[in-house]
Amino acid sequence: MQSLTFNKKIIEDIKEVIVSSRQKVAYEVNNTMLLAYWNVGKIIVENEQNGNIKAKYGKQVMKELSKELRKILGSGFSVSNLFNMRRFYITYPKFQTLSGKLSWSHYCELLSIENIDERNFYEKECINSNWSVREIKRQIDTSLFERLLLSEGKSNKEKVYALSKEGQTLNVPEDILKEPYVFEFLNLKEPKPILEKDLERKLVKHM
Repeated sequence: MQSLTFNKKIIEDIKEVIVSSRQKVAYEVNNTMLLAYWNVGKIIVENEQNGNIKAKYGKQVMKELSKELRKILGSGFSVSNLFNMRRFYITYPKFQTLSGKLSWSHYCELLSIENIDERNFYEKECINSNWSVREIKRQIDTSLFERLLLSEGKSNKEKVYALSKEGQTLNVPEDILKEPYVFEFLNLKEPKPILEKDLERKLVKHM
């Protein structure tokens, strides 16, 4: 029998398998959650009557809906999050236009931007530059879009954009699985230590 030879190639091969698997799991969980919340938004919109969701009556309905859903499905269905799901569907009526590279937390930040051009700008930059949620918050708070619009000349715009990238942090697949929204989606208590078998069972159930 040939003995196992311990070398760096074995480590790299195993690492490649695990990293690739984590990326696939993160992508599937993220896409599943986005689709679920998009469909929740669709159900809410399709059951509205003459736009009453904007009135006091509509807000009261959302409060009652939130209360019942939290009883049945656990956390993750606050009134504000339900309104985000509604806006999510209205803003992106075609699910195919959504990017699997962005998490629900990314989209919640984007949904807070009323100006379509500005929102599209941050969305594209988020995807192209692989911004973390913290990074997109920083860019919005420092008004990158407005600063670029006010910059005169190509060289000035390039300088502003270069400065915007300082301190940038990038996402890794594990970050998506650690997001509070993911714990809520799987109905897991975030502070509670999670056994690997429990997480695996929850992931499979929601895929």
